[in-house]
Amino acid sequence: MDFKDDATIDSDSIDSSAGGPGRGGGGKIALGGGAGVVVLILALIFGINPGDILGTDDGSQAAPTSTTSSTCHTGADADRDPTCRWAAYATSINQYWGEEISGYTKARTKPFSSSISTACGSATAEVGPFYCSGDKLVYLDTSFLSQLLEQLGTETSTAAEAYVIAHEYGHHAQDLLGTMAKAHASGNQTGAHSPSVRLELQADCYAGAYLRWAADNPDDLIENVTSSDITKIVNAAKAVGDDHIQQQSSGRVNQDAWTHGSSKMRVYWTQKGFNATSLKSCDTFSTNNLGD
Repeated sequence: MDFKDDATIDSDSIDSSAGGPGRGGGGKIALGGGAGVVVLILALIFGINPGDILGTDDGSQAAPTSTTSSTCHTGADADRDPTCRWAAYATSINQYWGEEISGYTKARTKPFSSSISTACGSATAEVGPFYCSGDKLVYLDTSFLSQLLEQLGTETSTAAEAYVIAHEYGHHAQDLLGTMAKAHASGNQTGAHSPSVRLELQADCYAGAYLRWAADNPDDLIENVTSSDITKIVNAAKAVGDDHIQQQSSGRVNQDAWTHGSSKMRVYWTQKGFNATSLKSCDTFSTNNLGD
């Protein structure tokens, strides 16, 4: 997976302010493609909602990051400076959703280090990448993401990173479409066919659909999505399956505690999205076949 040298990066796709938005009006958090190992282990063992682990805002601020969106203008910049890739992912994904949703409002990516205050509460790096509906931001500790993928037994790559970020932007699309609110209104349920799992699998499907669009679109910033990249994406989807994380952390699998779906389910819906001709194929809420 490469970045097209002459393609434009939207510098506004990154929120590079020094601190978080502080106390906000609340909102839902969506842990997604690379939800933090520590948080997920607790959630999967004790059957709690990962979002509940986030505390109330304690006034903490985001530590400065090395991401300087003002120097990220083209795909060539992303090749020159790896920190520009976060803005490149966001630019590409927002372009995709702008074509899929009428009146689409862009989400922005907020890199941080160690801890941050959000409209959904305060969070640490160990939460992993997440989307907050209260401020429409995708948060990630860029250093921890690499550690997370390695801890889960897969390699870090631009393809795996793109999958994780696309999953989080899939939650933004769900937020705009009202799907997230409906799922949360059903309660913080767990289990293989729970609203929480269906929400996460749909975000996987949306990520797959985006990646196929990026692979086929000659005008997109991302190019050369290879069969090797697809393998890396599938491996990343396997790594973040609830059963894999449970087995890795406790040596046993408990389907009743699942919040994101098994490795098999996550691969199934990511591939389903990649092969889909319409986002209707990503309707995980009206089917009994979740790929398990």
